[in-house]
Amino acid sequence: MTAEQERESRLLERIQRGELVEEADQMTPEYRDNLIHLMLMEADSEIAGAFGYVPWIMKAPTPAEMLAVASITRDEVRHGRVVYKLLENLGVDVGDRVKQFDFTLRVEEKDFLGQGRAGQDERVNIFYYPIDRWSDFVLFNVLMDRGAGHQLEDVLQCSYGPWKRVMQGIMKEESMHIAHGDTWLRRLGRDPATHDELQEGLERWWPRIMNVFGRPKTRRNATYQKWGLKIRDNDAVRQAFVDDVSQVIAEAHLTMPTWTPDWNVVPEEGQAAG
Repeated sequence: MTAEQERESRLLERIQRGELVEEADQMTPEYRDNLIHLMLMEADSEIAGAFGYVPWIMKAPTPAEMLAVASITRDEVRHGRVVYKLLENLGVDVGDRVKQFDFTLRVEEKDFLGQGRAGQDERVNIFYYPIDRWSDFVLFNVLMDRGAGHQLEDVLQCSYGPWKRVMQGIMKEESMHIAHGDTWLRRLGRDPATHDELQEGLERWWPRIMNVFGRPKTRRNATYQKWGLKIRDNDAVRQAFVDDVSQVIAEAHLTMPTWTPDWNVVPEEGQAAG
């Protein structure tokens, strides 16, 4: 057994015993690379999300909601900064990263990314879509904040101690964002004047949020689970989200959208499978 194999074996045994990884010198290159990738996805998404919220501080329907949006925006920037700080401790040049990428970049409303990206940063791709209406902002709270919460629940059980600990505070604030969205979803959904617009928005955002969770049983996700960086498969997280959000959708008198993942679509004759 090589020295690198021995190092990997010791780390795996440590994780299997339930011990946390605390320092970079305890990591293998594979563990570190996958950890950095996951934390960059979170931090970049937090910052990109905050930038998308900024216009709604001014456009929110009441002064009280202007304050609520400003508070949510501040929370997201702080969350990004907290995770970026952990990344700095792992040697990532965060200052250069923030200068390098345009976190205000958005695609046209008509564009659909599927699981692709519109830029080179690591944000979850739903953050490339514009928030054009107050109902879109509400749906973003209801769907994306909730979806992120389900994904980040695994971090509360992950093997990297510093990330696991900061996530406890982040998750508390994210739950407040979800509650804000749920309150407005019920209000708009039960109002005949806004119900149809909200239903249309739900149909539009639904395939975007369902693609956020990724394909089932991927090699990368298996690697995350191997190192204790994720606990569940992508499909299990997606189903937990659907089970959760279906209740508030029903309470808002909205119809649950249907969705067929592209990997389950049978190609037409003469068409290559994706």
